[in-house]
Amino acid sequence: MLDIFKAEAWEIADAVNQGIWNPSDVAAKYADQVELQYQELNTHINWDKSNVLNAAEKQFDYIAAAIKAKKTLPLAGVPIVIKDNLMTKDSITTCGSKFLENHRAAYDSTVIEKLRSAGAIFMGRSNMDEFAMGSSNENSAWGPVKNPVNKTRVPGGSSGGSAASVAASFAPLAIGTDTGGSIRQPASFCGVVGMKPSYGLVSRYGLVAFASSFDQIGPVSKTVKDSILLFDVIAGHDEKDSTSSKTTVEPISAKVDSWKDLKGMKVGLVEECFSDGLDSEVKGSVQQSIESLRQCGAEVKTVSIPSFSYGTAVYYILTTAEASSNLSRFDGVRFGKRGTGDRLEDLYLNSRSNGFGREVKQRIMLGTYALSSGYYDAYYQKASRLRELITREVESIFNDVDLLVMPTSPSTAFEIGQKSRDPMSMYLSDIYTIIANITKTPAISIPCGEDSSGLPIGLQIMAPRFKEETLFKGAYLYEQSRK
Repeated sequence: MLDIFKAEAWEIADAVNQGIWNPSDVAAKYADQVELQYQELNTHINWDKSNVLNAAEKQFDYIAAAIKAKKTLPLAGVPIVIKDNLMTKDSITTCGSKFLENHRAAYDSTVIEKLRSAGAIFMGRSNMDEFAMGSSNENSAWGPVKNPVNKTRVPGGSSGGSAASVAASFAPLAIGTDTGGSIRQPASFCGVVGMKPSYGLVSRYGLVAFASSFDQIGPVSKTVKDSILLFDVIAGHDEKDSTSSKTTVEPISAKVDSWKDLKGMKVGLVEECFSDGLDSEVKGSVQQSIESLRQCGAEVKTVSIPSFSYGTAVYYILTTAEASSNLSRFDGVRFGKRGTGDRLEDLYLNSRSNGFGREVKQRIMLGTYALSSGYYDAYYQKASRLRELITREVESIFNDVDLLVMPTSPSTAFEIGQKSRDPMSMYLSDIYTIIANITKTPAISIPCGEDSSGLPIGLQIMAPRFKEETLFKGAYLYEQSRK
């Protein structure tokens, strides 16, 4: 009999679909697990065990009816933690901000609708950096999340609550969002799998926007196979999202068992990712991973992204500019916490001063500056041109290789508070992950070892845009080679 907390998501779904496990029993056991430990790790916002189980009752009936009708649900009875920036009808959606501490969503995001239809059970809402702005999950209005591997360390951000929840076995799956590495970097720090799909393959309808041309929703899991399972459920065109791609998304899960090796596949090792600033133990683990890929049959060659060094500057100029525009809607008038003031200007000032945290204010100011009339050409427009240049360089490399390989993060999880007053050091935590967001390509982080302190190390793999099957194949076979 499978241990429910060691079972993979696909195994839980199989057991529930076959009537071996009762979905209400699965949900109750996972809810007990969260109840025991969530406060210590601070993984959840507004956790209420009874509310979670009460909200799941309709889903239990839906799953039972599907089983009776002999219909297979891909996520039947599978608990999943939802990052707190996806609208879920009748649930408070805070985005980790006091500005929205009482905001109750009026509708379901498209991803939530798809998860409901697939039979998933929602296991609460995960803590996150405020409005997804951060690399350590220390910017939440509800306090920092702790890394389950070592509670003195950060879990990474902004999807740190999602990654920590999976690592702590609060659920086999979680949903995160990735603007510059916010799924992959936490996955690396917590020792789980985190995947960012190609921009446009997963609907952003109902996601509270940070930077609209970068944000993407993706899966967090313990294994690549579970990541594929969740991706298959949430991917696909959505007419409600104007940025949604019409690219046909073929199910990948059924193909996994046919993958035997990587013969004929070329893997590019990005040389700029192995220069100064990379921790020696991280470098060693990633280099060992490259040898594993060779043993799987892949041909490995060194490649170069000449404009790689500009990536961080490009990312922070463009994302802060988009954030300053997106967050202008939070004015205390239409929704959110309203400040006091006799004049409209005072209302805006007090609402934003009291509602937004330090990091959000800082990024809004940076973005407003970059968009101002005197600096638009020097900053925003130049960064936009550089984004196009980097994209062309990466596309050119993908003419010669099938996958790119690099570390997920330059270091393992750092101590809570270590970088919170050093923005540049914090921002450089994303130096390897932002390229996938700039170029809108898919990328995944997979555990590839531990440092001498026992902290997880992540290997990042990238593929050409809309080549998720190639990405998952490389990741899955690498993962299997480590077993």
